[in-house]
Amino acid sequence: MRLSTRNQLVGTVASIEVGSVMTIVKIDLDGGQQVTASVTRDGVEELGLTVGSKVTALIKATEVMLGVED
Repeated sequence: MRLSTRNQLVGTVASIEVGSVMTIVKIDLDGGQQVTASVTRDGVEELGLTVGSKVTALIKATEVMLGVED
């Protein structure tokens, strides 16, 4: 599958916290950082996500904020 999304971060599912509607999925990225995604319960089930699943986080945003230390 080819996608137009430029920000594609490869990683492994570290944890899944299932809520009543939304599920929090934490992904350990190959570079050592972690990213968190809020996904519907149905989406997690349809993708068959489990801890240890290899995933690609696709990030499409209209704004990106940067920060620096003082």
